[in-house]
Amino acid sequence: MKLLLVDDDADLLAVTRFAFQQAGFLVIAAGSVPDALAAFEAEAPDLVLLDINLPGGSGFDVCRAIRARSTVPIMMLTVRGEEEDLVRALELGADDYLTKPFSPRTLIARTRALLRRAGIEAQGPVAAGDLELDAAALQLRLAGGQLLRLTRLECRLLQLMLAHAGQPVPTDRLLAHVWGHKGGGDRQVLKQLVHRLRLKLGEAGDIAERIETMPAVGYRLNIMA
Repeated sequence: MKLLLVDDDADLLAVTRFAFQQAGFLVIAAGSVPDALAAFEAEAPDLVLLDINLPGGSGFDVCRAIRARSTVPIMMLTVRGEEEDLVRALELGADDYLTKPFSPRTLIARTRALLRRAGIEAQGPVAAGDLELDAAALQLRLAGGQLLRLTRLECRLLQLMLAHAGQPVPTDRLLAHVWGHKGGGDRQVLKQLVHRLRLKLGEAGDIAERIETMPAVGYRLNIMA
C-alpha cells in the first residue's frame, strides 16, 4: 500500500514515515505544495496524508488539485483544529482529519480505517424510495433522474441513512460509520457535513427537510414512495 505523506516539519515527517514503514506501508514523503503535487502525479499513491500548513501554498491547495483529478482518500492533518479549517476540508472533499499532536499508532489506525471504508464503496447501488446511491461513482440519483455528485463522506453518510430510510439513526452510529472507526469523527463536523449535504440537495431542487434532525437522537432520511 503506497502512502503520500506531506508535512513541512522534517522531524515529524521522519518519525511518521518510519512508523508507517514499520507497519508495512510504502511511504512517499513531501514537504511543500509543489513537491506534494509532483509526487502525487509521479507515484499515484493509494492514500494522501496532508498537513494544512505548507510552504508554497497550503494543504487546501493540494487537496483541491488532487480532487480535481482523483477520488483517492485524503486525510488532513492540522495543529489548529478550528471549525473553519474542518469545514473547508469537508468542502474540498477531504475524507478525514486529525488534530496534532497525535501518536503514530493513532495515525496508522485512522489511516487503515480510511482505507477500509474506501474499499467498501466498491459495492453496488443502494436504493430507497425515490433515491438511489451509487457509492462507487460517488453520486446520488434524485427522483427526477438528476445525478448529484458527492464527496466520500457525504456518500458514507447517505449509505447508512438509506439503509435505515424513514427511521432515526443515532448520532454515535453515524459517526462510527462515516469515519470508519469507533469513536470516529466529531459531532460538530457531522453537523457541518449534514448542513453541506442539505444545501447541495436544496440547490438540486430536492424536497425540503430531506434530512431531518431528531433532537437528542440523531438524523432521519425522509423518502417518497
